[in-house]
Amino acid sequence: MQQRKISKAVISRLPRYYRYLGELLEQGVERISSKELSVRMKVTASQIRQDLNNFGGFGQQGYGYNVKYLYSEIAKILGLDRQHSIIIIGAGNLGQAIANYANFERRGFIIKGMFDVNPRLVGLVVRGIEILSIDQMEDFIRENKIQIAALTIPKTKAPDVADCLVKAGIKAIWNFAHTDLVVPEDVVVENVHLSESLMRLSYRMCSKQEKEAVTVGKQQRK
Repeated sequence: MQQRKISKAVISRLPRYYRYLGELLEQGVERISSKELSVRMKVTASQIRQDLNNFGGFGQQGYGYNVKYLYSEIAKILGLDRQHSIIIIGAGNLGQAIANYANFERRGFIIKGMFDVNPRLVGLVVRGIEILSIDQMEDFIRENKIQIAALTIPKTKAPDVADCLVKAGIKAIWNFAHTDLVVPEDVVVENVHLSESLMRLSYRMCSKQEKEAVTVGKQQRK
């Protein structure tokens, strides 16, 4: 399917559609309208139709969406209809947590290797994967044709390691380091800033509490 340029906002919502459709399949739902899906997802039916129309629509007026078909089509759009080999750079707590998360494999993301500079970690085995020295990383990438790397290392080390990853042939970096990476245009970077996510959560919680306090104050003054 030939796609026009899709906004980042639309792309960011696709995994959520995929998750909800997967839940519908598990519940035995065969068809669903944009209105019914909007109630579940807490977004407007118009937004759902607009998002999906970027990729061809998939639905029929008065007929709704075939859940299984839409689920499989979104999987193709997200590249989940194929396997992706991943390595993890940084085998500390976060790196090991990622390696231990079995759901990645169900989505086609297969962790092939883990690397670290800490000699105390090298040689340990996490879910059947031996942690190797980072000195072996570039040869491993080339020999195993790895295209995706997860960076779970300190931000001071991340730029240099990213350069080595790109040099070895990595085409996508899942970046958990708290720094922005400068990479060639043909390399994709997805930044995951956990602290920023927590700060957004804090903001939303505090805003909600402030609104509730204002409401209570108005009620008490009546």
